[in-house]
Amino acid sequence: MFRKKSSLILCGMFVFISWNAILVLLLRGRPPPGPSSVPSQEKGEVGQIPMNDVMGDVLRMADVFEAELDLQKKILIQIKSHKSLWDPSNRNKQKVVAAPAPEPVIPILVIACNRVTVRRCLDKLLQHRPSAELYPIIVSQDCGHAETAEVIRSYGDKVTHLKQPDLSDVAVRPEHKKFQGYYKISRHYHWALNQVFKTLSHSSVVIVEDDLEVAPDFFEYFRSLLPLLKSDPSLWCVSAWNDNGRDGYVDPGKADVLYRTDFFPGLGWMLVGEVWEELEPKWPASFWDDWMRQPEQRRDRACIRPEVSRTLTFGRQGVSLGQFYDKYLRYIKLNAEFVPFTKLDLSYLKEETYRNNLEKEVYSAPVVTYEDVKQGQLKGPGPFRLQYSSKDSFKALAKNLGIMDDLKSGSPKNRLQRSRQFHLKRKENLPGSPSRMDEV
Repeated sequence: MFRKKSSLILCGMFVFISWNAILVLLLRGRPPPGPSSVPSQEKGEVGQIPMNDVMGDVLRMADVFEAELDLQKKILIQIKSHKSLWDPSNRNKQKVVAAPAPEPVIPILVIACNRVTVRRCLDKLLQHRPSAELYPIIVSQDCGHAETAEVIRSYGDKVTHLKQPDLSDVAVRPEHKKFQGYYKISRHYHWALNQVFKTLSHSSVVIVEDDLEVAPDFFEYFRSLLPLLKSDPSLWCVSAWNDNGRDGYVDPGKADVLYRTDFFPGLGWMLVGEVWEELEPKWPASFWDDWMRQPEQRRDRACIRPEVSRTLTFGRQGVSLGQFYDKYLRYIKLNAEFVPFTKLDLSYLKEETYRNNLEKEVYSAPVVTYEDVKQGQLKGPGPFRLQYSSKDSFKALAKNLGIMDDLKSGSPKNRLQRSRQFHLKRKENLPGSPSRMDEV
């Protein structure tokens, strides 16, 4: 195509030059006007060319010349319009088309030790994973447990198997010997996160433990929130867990609803490299999750958490010896409905928008007492507001309501801006019909 257009242009230029050359020759070869000797009817007379013939020739020549000029102008315009084809400076240039930005890779870091039931965790991750390239699964194993290592190896190249090299006991104070397991866990997290961010050079990670099962939209959930986590400095993590997400305390019809919380939930959570750079130099020797909840680390930043959990813990055995498992964790409702979060507008989670909406909702809600709740005397669709005045009054109220009553660094679970949101089934309504409760 390029050669064909170039040939046409060259032919046009050749015709243009040839025509002008012929025109010049014709004009130069024409006899100049003036007297000349020609035979006369009468001998000895000198005749002249009639003036009307000369003027006619000049006018005809002017018309031809003007028409030719118009033609040459058109040819020049066509040549200029194809300049990019014959201009040597453009021959090697290609039209630059901006390529779409590549989708970010979000690795899944599985923290494993000595539980062969890691198979259940990995099976669910692989079942729901939409892309091996976008969600590489990295299993970091501590403890050196041979049977668990064999289970992990059985997945072949579907996962990357890392082994924490330091299996020695951690030097602790005598009174902390019973907490040796917590020290090893903290050491393992530190090593594994350094592998993800520093050795493998990833910019974000989702951390799950080997006793977690994930929901069908687990990957969709984290991908949709990564841009917000990176762009909003008032956020520092995204969690898949709702501490009060037991059946009867969540609204299953609002599986697409997300919240900001001051409390660090853990249990399937996303961290970005910039935050790890901040935390890594001061990473604690033990009890890393409680350390994360301290004000010095949180620095008034929030986490995102769902109404309905995207993870479920099935591991009763562990260093916590089943603490809270039988009473709370085993009853957490795992989301079963796929929510297309990446197609939803999540701008309501931005700090200023969220706080304005929360304050409006909380302080416009009617105040009720626990007795009103207990006796089923709530009027209207809700939400309703329950107020407490101290840590002790909160713990008493939480126990009566059946929600988590423990405080970490003075903060109740799921709290934001001195309020917590949860749902209760209303006695006067049909089973499963929830009322929204805001504790303030």
